[in-house]
Amino acid sequence: MQPILPEDIQFQIDQLANQELYVHLELTTGAYASHLDSTRHPASAFISNAVIRYTQGSISGTGPYRVGLKTTLGWIYAEGLTHIDEMDKDRLILAGHDSQGKLIVALQLSRDKF
Repeated sequence: MQPILPEDIQFQIDQLANQELYVHLELTTGAYASHLDSTRHPASAFISNAVIRYTQGSISGTGPYRVGLKTTLGWIYAEGLTHIDEMDKDRLILAGHDSQGKLIVALQLSRDKF
C-alpha cells in the first residue's frame, strides 16, 4: 500500500460515480485486541458487499483523509484514511492505519463483489 495522493483518489471517485457498486466499509478501535489494553473502549463496524450508487463523492483533509459519498438517500463517510492499494486497478481500496501500522478503517469500492 502507498500513501494517499488526494488528487488521484478524487479522479477515481469521479470515475466510479453514478454506477452500481459494491461497498466494503469497516472500522475498528481495537475490538479485536481489547484484551491487550483494557483502557481502550472496543468498537467496530463492518459492512461488505452492499450495493450502492453515489451521485457525488469527495476526498478532503490533509491526512489522514475523509471520503464522503452522496447517495440518493444519504451519505457514506469514512475518516482516517491514509493508504491506497495502488496495485488493484479494478477496485478502489483505501485503508487507514494507526502509528503502529494496524488497520483502523477501510473503504473499498468495486464493480464486482469482494
